[in-house]
Amino acid sequence: MLAKAVSLFLLGLARLLTGAQARWQGCPPKAEQRIYFANHQSHADLVMIWAALPRELRSITRPVAARDYWTRGRLREWITTAVFNAVYVDRARTGDQDPLEPLAQALENGDSIVLFPEGTRGHAEEPQPFKAGLYNLALRFPHVVLVPAWIANVQRVMPKGEVVPVPVLCSVTFGAPVALQPGEDRHAFLARAREAVIGLRDS
Repeated sequence: MLAKAVSLFLLGLARLLTGAQARWQGCPPKAEQRIYFANHQSHADLVMIWAALPRELRSITRPVAARDYWTRGRLREWITTAVFNAVYVDRARTGDQDPLEPLAQALENGDSIVLFPEGTRGHAEEPQPFKAGLYNLALRFPHVVLVPAWIANVQRVMPKGEVVPVPVLCSVTFGAPVALQPGEDRHAFLARAREAVIGLRDS
């Protein structure tokens, strides 16, 4: 009950502060297994894309969250676990650990995920080069639909270093699915996936 109440509160707060407008330009909101991949400029990106999804998609979609940041403090960890049902990922590889394994487990369980392929927040107008994770997941899970998304203005709501959000109209634009082509190498695919995200910026 508490988690549901907090979920409704955060959803209302996000929509009050940002509008959380969803624009489905290249595909409809559909309850199929997907990897949503988006640009990353703020810790609020996770909340923004979660709030933009319809309720029936939020319930089956798990955002990927950096363990070192989102488990720093009991409240932050509880919210990302109980409310967002986040998949924690370790940004620094240690030993033989595969940082993609938690994501792979979520996909094997039938969940959809929200992934930020840059790996860390950027500050330029365009996303940083995508890391290999999206390619590796596309290769391993060819049946999962890959949907690009552009999150607009959210970095102005919660700039880096700030703790008090500022009301700014934001949106998430979802584009046409991208598929890994037979024989396509990692660099070509990641460049194409990145361009699919950038192409939604001015749409």
